Amino acid sequence: MQIRQATAADLDRVVEFNQLLAEESEGKTLDLAKLRPGVAAALADEHKGLYFLAEDSGQAIGQMGVTYEWSDWRDGWFWWIQSVYVRPEFRRRGVFRVIFEHIVAVAQRSGVIGMRLYVERDNAIAHKTYLKMGYEWTTYQVMEKYPLDGPDCGLA
Repeated sequence: MQIRQATAADLDRVVEFNQLLAEESEGKTLDLAKLRPGVAAALADEHKGLYFLAEDSGQAIGQMGVTYEWSDWRDGWFWWIQSVYVRPEFRRRGVFRVIFEHIVAVAQRSGVIGMRLYVERDNAIAHKTYLKMGYEWTTYQVMEKYPLDGPDCGLA
């Protein structure tokens, strides 16, 4: 198994994996008119994020994405793990761990101070996996407002 950073040539594969991930983990069908250009933008601009692919005999079998958060409180970068997907027939074979360890090594070489992720509330298998990998629950809960509507975004 090899891990490599995805390129623009991997657009179709990353889009496919993101679609499968959303369907499987959240029962969501992603809007391809938003997903495809969103993935293309990340693949074209590392400032937006990175994708890494796991390959076996030249076949993409899994992926993991990374986005960034600057912490003024800690004077450093956190990397957020995103878009984790492994083809079902390759699960429980260490694919996730190999991609994860690769990304952590890249982050360490880049001076990143910490890793973060969010996980679906009811995904007990993912909870166990991340806890086993050394992640801890924080006191934070993620909230969002999407899409933003109007110039005041509800702050009037």
